[in-house]
Amino acid sequence: MINATPKEPVPDAGQPQAAEGPAECENPSPILLTSHEVLRGQKAVAITHNGALYRLQTTRQGKLILTK
Repeated sequence: MINATPKEPVPDAGQPQAAEGPAECENPSPILLTSHEVLRGQKAVAITHNGALYRLQTTRQGKLILTK
């Protein structure tokens, strides 16, 4: 799992969220995942993005390939 400490408390799922202002969205901290976490022991996974299907796979050399 991800070992990240949230900067702010996580709100309850039933509570409405306040919209973030532009200053808060300019440089969000990216979530860091290992390829092991994403692939979950598989050699390939399917990812949907904006209605398109992508495939993320590992090579024999241990590199990653993302194809549409």
